[in-house]
Amino acid sequence: MVRTVAVRRAAVRRAVFCRTAVLSALVPLVLAGCANPQGGGTGGAPSSGAGQQQIKGTESAGPGCTRQAYGVAPGELTKLKIGFSQSEKEANPFRITETQSLKDEAAKRGITLETTNAQSQLPKQIADIQSLLSQGVQALVVAPLNSTGLEPALAAARAKGVPVIAIDRALATAAVCKDYLTTIVSDFVDQGKRAGEAMAKATGGNANVAILLGTSGNNVTTERTQGFKDYITSNSPGLKVVAEQTGEFQREKGKTVTEQLIQANPGINAIYAENDEMALGAVVALKAAGKKPGQDVKIVTVDGTREAVQGVANGEIAGVIESNPRFGPIVFDALQRFYTDNPVPQKIIISDHAYDSSNAQQGLQTAY
Repeated sequence: MVRTVAVRRAAVRRAVFCRTAVLSALVPLVLAGCANPQGGGTGGAPSSGAGQQQIKGTESAGPGCTRQAYGVAPGELTKLKIGFSQSEKEANPFRITETQSLKDEAAKRGITLETTNAQSQLPKQIADIQSLLSQGVQALVVAPLNSTGLEPALAAARAKGVPVIAIDRALATAAVCKDYLTTIVSDFVDQGKRAGEAMAKATGGNANVAILLGTSGNNVTTERTQGFKDYITSNSPGLKVVAEQTGEFQREKGKTVTEQLIQANPGINAIYAENDEMALGAVVALKAAGKKPGQDVKIVTVDGTREAVQGVANGEIAGVIESNPRFGPIVFDALQRFYTDNPVPQKIIISDHAYDSSNAQQGLQTAY
């Protein structure tokens, strides 16, 4: 009975990793048992079973990174202490779910996990990572606040021979297999393109669009903006971006910025919010201004939080592109591969769903 349960758990973990990984060009099958996934695509309604999504195509060239190439001492994962540096205040569902996913998976595997939270302050995140290193962690998982600025912390990890996995944001100035082992992220450009497609569908391809930008200095904002603009330029030129301003991925800032933008640009009838928190702030601002979200102003957003998906079901939000925060199984599968001397892809893309009026009610079961 015990063996059967263990086998089932291993199969589930393998299935989760298989349907989310992007394989390095020179590592055509780094994940044992991932051949012949069933189903397809990353859009549409959420899938509930293993093997429902295909592995996406190559995302990074070059060989995968190994323990020997990284210069890390051998170790057995369950006997190591792992550190996790969370970047932002856990005031939104993405961060809450992300941290909990790592905690839950560590507990399931009997792994010691030490966690910190930088409270959205870069100096604190550097200090947090250095503190984790001083506590003797032997591997680090880092959700970077910004794509740059963590160089002192990464150098400290490198000096101690501690491998680093970056999740949800890229490290722009760091070297793979030297400063960090791999990056596990969503395809943010693709998210932006899918948001553009959803906006074109919601508006009939003609609208004056305001963009609520995420925080400056990280690749998520840059790439979600790029993808959206690329899509509408090539496919829906009737969508005109008439204003854009950062809401810093925060609900209150999203509300304030929306108030300012619709006052300065009364013709705005569509909003692309680069995360759900800003979108939900925009809904409040529009209602306060006497406008009907979903009717007078179409909103498309990115994240997949339960509150935003409920907004789609209610008709106030036109579409939500998911950004999957459930990194736990993928992170620990990657570390397991690393410590069993198997190559880890230089970049792993986690699959994301999408929600619209056709699947939002059902999607509330799996939204976070």
